[in-house]
Amino acid sequence: MSNKNSENFKQSKDYVQSIDRMFQILNTFTPDKPSLSTSEIAQITGLSRPTVRRILLTLEYLGYVKSDHATFSLTMKIIELSSVYLTSQASVWQMTQPLMEAFTQETGESSSISILEDDKILYVARVSKKRIMSLNLEVGSTLPAVSTSMGQVLLAYLSQEELDKRLNKIKFEKFTENSIVDKEELYKVLRGIREKGWGGVDQQLEEGVRSIAVPIRKLNGEVVAAINCSVHAGRVSKQRLLEEFLPKLQELAHQVEKIVSIR
Repeated sequence: MSNKNSENFKQSKDYVQSIDRMFQILNTFTPDKPSLSTSEIAQITGLSRPTVRRILLTLEYLGYVKSDHATFSLTMKIIELSSVYLTSQASVWQMTQPLMEAFTQETGESSSISILEDDKILYVARVSKKRIMSLNLEVGSTLPAVSTSMGQVLLAYLSQEELDKRLNKIKFEKFTENSIVDKEELYKVLRGIREKGWGGVDQQLEEGVRSIAVPIRKLNGEVVAAINCSVHAGRVSKQRLLEEFLPKLQELAHQVEKIVSIR
């Protein structure tokens, strides 16, 4: 078992608490809260204000955050770190673009591929036919896994131990009336996804947006990503989404798997 998955690692001599605290602080910055004060970060993380202040000043010295009077925000240097990761992932997913473009050309709808990163999905490929969400999604964007079709598919294929661990940390948010905010309800949905091999959400993250997703597997059966088709609820019915688009999306996933398997 790797250190990442070991329950005892946090008590081991290899665990560095200051790094854990640093990332707790970095993760408090969100698109909704790009600037935060020391007190706000302390309240969010549960860390003491002196600890937060010391870490923020160190990050500022290193160039990863900047201060403006009483608030702090991230700098472009953080993006440089993420771009290294995205570049390392890009080659295989770039090869899927022609397949996805053919799918969107045929269906007239958008398609994306994402991987699971903690409690979020990270977009690694996307072809957008129409903009149906208020968010401007692109490669590198993240969304909550619980409220997205790709996220639910990726969660569904985790081991029970890993799934339990992640869901214990996930903060359920009510984005719409259809959002899942109950852990037991989510477990039921995820079991259904494993049984039928695909997942779908109907306006769980944003009103007017519904989507379906299927897993992308390696030759050994390991699920490494998910691919979706998202539509406007007022334009495409659930029945049409399942009867017309789902088979096409499953075929697209099989074609993508051939590319993934040779990398």
